[in-house]
Amino acid sequence: MEQWPFHDGNVHNLLENRRIDIGRDVGRSLQMHSSLIRRLSMEQELEGHQGCVNAVAWNSNGSLLISGSDDALINIWSYSGRKLLQSIETGHSANIFCTKLIPETSDELVASGAGDAEVRLFNLSRLNGRGFNDGAITPSALYQCHTRRVKKLAVEVGNPNMVWSASEDGTLRQHDFREGTSCPPAGSSHQECRSVLLDLRYGAKRSLADPPRLTLALKSCDISSTRPHLLLVGGNDAFARLYDRRMLPPLTSCRKRMLPPTCVNYFCPMHLSDRGRSSLHLTHVTFSPNGEEVLLSYSGEHVYLMDVNHASGSSMQYTSGDASKLMTFTPVLNKLEHRPPLSGVFQNGLRSRGKTAAGIEKCRMLVEIAKRSLDNRTNIFHAIEACNEVLDGHGIDIGPTLRLECFCTRAALWLKRKWKNDAHMAIRDCHNARRIDSSSFRAHYCMAEALEQLGKHKEALDFAVAAQCLSPYDTMAAEKVENIKKHLAAAEAEISIKASDGSHKGEPRTGRVLSLSDILYRSEANSDALQDGPRSEREDSDFDEELELDYETSMSGDEGRDVESNILHGSLNLRIHRRGDSTREAGACGSPSSSSQNGVAYQPEAVIDMKRRYAGHCNVGTDIKQASFLGQRGEFVASGSDDGRWFIWEKQTGKLIKMLLGDDAVVNCVQSHPFDCFVATSGIDNTIKLWTPSAAVPSMVAGGSAGPEAANVLEAMESNQQKLCRNHEAFLPFELLERFRMHDFSEGSLQPFEEEE
Repeated sequence: MEQWPFHDGNVHNLLENRRIDIGRDVGRSLQMHSSLIRRLSMEQELEGHQGCVNAVAWNSNGSLLISGSDDALINIWSYSGRKLLQSIETGHSANIFCTKLIPETSDELVASGAGDAEVRLFNLSRLNGRGFNDGAITPSALYQCHTRRVKKLAVEVGNPNMVWSASEDGTLRQHDFREGTSCPPAGSSHQECRSVLLDLRYGAKRSLADPPRLTLALKSCDISSTRPHLLLVGGNDAFARLYDRRMLPPLTSCRKRMLPPTCVNYFCPMHLSDRGRSSLHLTHVTFSPNGEEVLLSYSGEHVYLMDVNHASGSSMQYTSGDASKLMTFTPVLNKLEHRPPLSGVFQNGLRSRGKTAAGIEKCRMLVEIAKRSLDNRTNIFHAIEACNEVLDGHGIDIGPTLRLECFCTRAALWLKRKWKNDAHMAIRDCHNARRIDSSSFRAHYCMAEALEQLGKHKEALDFAVAAQCLSPYDTMAAEKVENIKKHLAAAEAEISIKASDGSHKGEPRTGRVLSLSDILYRSEANSDALQDGPRSEREDSDFDEELELDYETSMSGDEGRDVESNILHGSLNLRIHRRGDSTREAGACGSPSSSSQNGVAYQPEAVIDMKRRYAGHCNVGTDIKQASFLGQRGEFVASGSDDGRWFIWEKQTGKLIKMLLGDDAVVNCVQSHPFDCFVATSGIDNTIKLWTPSAAVPSMVAGGSAGPEAANVLEAMESNQQKLCRNHEAFLPFELLERFRMHDFSEGSLQPFEEEE
């Protein structure tokens, strides 16, 4: 399993170098060192909730852990004693999704947000003298101005007077404890609560090229600890947004919907920016400890790392159309495109390795290992990690020849593995390889194969023909050209048949009743059900006749779990509208449209692309799943998963370092201690798991090496990737899918929908 060390150094050397490198904070380097992470195992389970634990958070000094649950309780735990100190009956009428200890209040103020759309503030000093079980307490402040579930709270370091709440109603609100202790419920005739900091009810984008028109149901938010004026939000589209609070307009009420304010940066992996899928959304966004990076976790997708500042050498800013340019053949790449590779070079405070002969020889060895795995079609996962080590760990050290060979090898490995969006990763590598050598046969051939996997046969043919010209006697290239031509001919014939069939149907639209089964089948046919496959059917279809089903689920445990059948229940929100008719919501109230102002056509924003991807877990079942930085230096990334495990990767290279079983169903929350090597996790179970480096031997799995750990890890990750590739169905509970397909509306809870005009 282990063929090369991690990039945080040797513990012995770190301790020895304290005498030389006085400015280096060894304590921070050792808090979450790889040697400790590989010994993580579960120390204890904290019992005290009667429902799913949806939120865990530490106070500023790490002495207290706070948790919120479906049982509407807030529990406060002692870190040193590993025991429950206080349980608060919040009075929420729905499950708690988020809770925070307000800083600089001696840990006396606690805030919570829940599915009842309320934010409540509690003063723990009022509990002094009461019995342990007498946890009922009147909130010191009650904010009822949200209209939908409150999914995330944020606090500012050093600010004891405010809390920010992100809700699925499309607003982010700023609650100042000094201005009032309550506000009337949303919709009240006398409600004039002026707490809206961000109005994103016209903020969601179908794709980068589309103007924001729909409500951005916020799922997560975070405030930078180093630059607290920076605010990061994510919701039910593919784009995370960074705002500067100093540049936002004054707080407003919710009575009038506003156009979304200008943000500092958009963040989205390029290959997700033009997908237009209603099911793709963010479940968690967070800043790195130093505030220079952000981490995005996508539902039905992977975890991505990005730079905050697009001026940084390791990030890339793109605009609408750049994704298609990446897939378009150009005989010679122009000088403008000869930028640093998309994968970038890691520069955030980590030591640059010298260009030593030993380092280069190590890189050559790793590339040879990867090539042998490719030829033998074995150990593909570890071969990709070997290439990651070369390109992301030693990118500065190696020359263009070795870098070209590694890019081409990794591209071929992506195409062999075929995890979700691996084909897009291959396209990136082929593009980087062509920037090094525009006459590389392997780069053109792999690009053709990647585009073919995505169903882009016309673009694939151009690269295949170019590969054939570069190597006229290579039979592989000739066969590739012929195969793509056959696919193109078959696709054109199918389109022709459908066009002729459609001309005879001409059925009237008005008043037509569609069953959810019909719409589900149509939605599946036009989704990315073939992973990232052909979209020509959608592009050539009659948009006026297409309907789209927007659906989102919550499986946080609101409705509990059927233990015997192992079925997870949740809530389901459906909206059916004509595809492309996204102006209905915006135009219904006669409010301003962001598509054009004063006759000026909408200009899509520039977006910051990914720097690193972390894969292996599964995030389709819940919309509160977190991805977190571990430790004060944030050198490792962790995420929960739908298979009950949680995963830890090395941030610099994306190498998987640890996989742990943390729940009987789903792990949602992963929070590391501020100063110690200690992690708290929670999920569907009603307990909190505590993890410490107490295993007898280091290992990739819990408790040390016990049997064929490599096989266990790969089997778990392959299973997760299969779920991701089926995520167009995974968003709907299995029972509902079956009822939809069987036209079963007998219970009266689901009715046919009238088609919108």
